[in-house]
Amino acid sequence: MSAPEKPLSASAAKLRLLKKLHCTLRFEKKVWQLGARFVAGVDEVGRGSLFGPVVAAAVILDPAYRIRGLRDSKLLPAERREILAERIREHAVAWAIAAVDAARIDQINIYQASRLAMRDAVLSLNPGADHLLVDALRLDCNLPQQPIIHGDALSASIAAASILAKVERDRMIVEWAPVFPAYGLASNKGYSTPRHLAALREHGPSPLHRQSFAPVWNAPVPQDVLAFMLEEGEEIPESFVSGQTA
Repeated sequence: MSAPEKPLSASAAKLRLLKKLHCTLRFEKKVWQLGARFVAGVDEVGRGSLFGPVVAAAVILDPAYRIRGLRDSKLLPAERREILAERIREHAVAWAIAAVDAARIDQINIYQASRLAMRDAVLSLNPGADHLLVDALRLDCNLPQQPIIHGDALSASIAAASILAKVERDRMIVEWAPVFPAYGLASNKGYSTPRHLAALREHGPSPLHRQSFAPVWNAPVPQDVLAFMLEEGEEIPESFVSGQTA
């Protein structure tokens, strides 16, 4: 008699569901048929991270050019994301990326920061969008928009935005990894892992950790701005010294 199967965690159950969904242009086609020319998919990444910015992207795909293999960035290996991101940047009608840093996240909360980053990405598009397909959220702008649950697994435009945002945010975090070596940022990208949590307990948070997130503000060692970087002998990026985190 086989042992009973362990119940799936919430994240594992969601991942299993996402793998079953099919990413197509059916949402885009409906809007194109209504007369919209520039339909933008919008998504963000990094909402659950403990470190660094939340990053959003907006992408207007070319109806005449199909980019094969688009799907939720979480379901793609890093190498495949990089290849697809290059194709998206090359063949999309327009694309834009925006970020909201950790300090702003702490001020307005991660939900509002995600919406702000997505809105900023939309407003940076050239040409501008005339209709939005948004992953699960509604944005503060006057454009017609359709929130789609699991949109990054269902809409090709939203999937493209998810891929661009993920590739850009990973690049940002990897750049910071040598500055804060204790946290393992190159591998965990700022998310909650046993090593990351252990480093927070031992060293406390860095200046770019989200102080409003429980695992960060619960860390027993207080943050000492810049001291951690100076003790490690790392070069301090100019963007931090000037107060401009991407």
